[in-house]
Amino acid sequence: MINITWEGVYPALLTPFTQDDTLDLELFSRNLQAQKNAGVAGVIIGGSLGEASTLEAHELMILLDQARKHLQDTLPVIVNIAEQSTRSAIKAARRIEENGGDGIMLLPPMRYRSDDTETVDFFMEVARSTSLPVMIYNNPYDYKIEVTLPMFEQLARLDNVCAVKESTRDVSNVTRMKNAFGDRFKILCGVDTLALEELALGADGWVAGLVDAFPAETVAIFKLMKAERYREALDIYRWFLPLLELDIHPKLVQYIKLAAVHTGIGSEYVRAPRKMISGSERERVFAIIQKGIESRPALPDYLNL
Repeated sequence: MINITWEGVYPALLTPFTQDDTLDLELFSRNLQAQKNAGVAGVIIGGSLGEASTLEAHELMILLDQARKHLQDTLPVIVNIAEQSTRSAIKAARRIEENGGDGIMLLPPMRYRSDDTETVDFFMEVARSTSLPVMIYNNPYDYKIEVTLPMFEQLARLDNVCAVKESTRDVSNVTRMKNAFGDRFKILCGVDTLALEELALGADGWVAGLVDAFPAETVAIFKLMKAERYREALDIYRWFLPLLELDIHPKLVQYIKLAAVHTGIGSEYVRAPRKMISGSERERVFAIIQKGIESRPALPDYLNL
């Protein structure tokens, strides 16, 4: 098991499919290599961008195995858990550990809107079932369950609950967490359009989406911010923002997959019920992507900062 620092950029990887709706492992490896070359700190498979809701359990393990084989222990591989019951989530956690995963990203219960006590118990029972480090996914915007400071106070009792993917869309929550817990929890921004702001407020990392198409630019922003080269990071971020806004749309999977096509590290194929975008919608998104590619900024030597 590779130690996870929970600092840096962690791509929420896309799941590439073939035209026949099977996993495209060759393309998956190509994107993995692009992420590694760009300097990411680890990768996350089976998240929302990875079309977790349509992946079968054995497919997720195939992706985990492929990532481990390709990366050869050079980067940690984190696997998302998004289950409806505590029992299923515990089974998933044990399966991830048995198959060599390095960490877990854990969502609250799916479908059922659990209350605070139920949510904390869910997180704690899953975390206790594994020795793997756990990152809590706090996204009340999409999943309607907020993990509050008193809830994190209880979760802090478990040593392997290490980090939070901060997706509340309230940037001041970074400061609340730091004021309440210091460095007890690593905080990773989970919303692309708020990354620069949350890094400025002290976020430790970034669980990124557009990194699937633009890995170097994403890591450059992170590295520059941590090196306090704010102006350079801001210039890249301003160029990036129209693209980053593709991450906060219900069709973020289709949009980011289209972007990855045009940077040579992805395909458009999605799994039903999703459909590839077409018509005026596709033209609009393509125009954003094309403009970004045509005006792509020159990057400093960010890997050596």
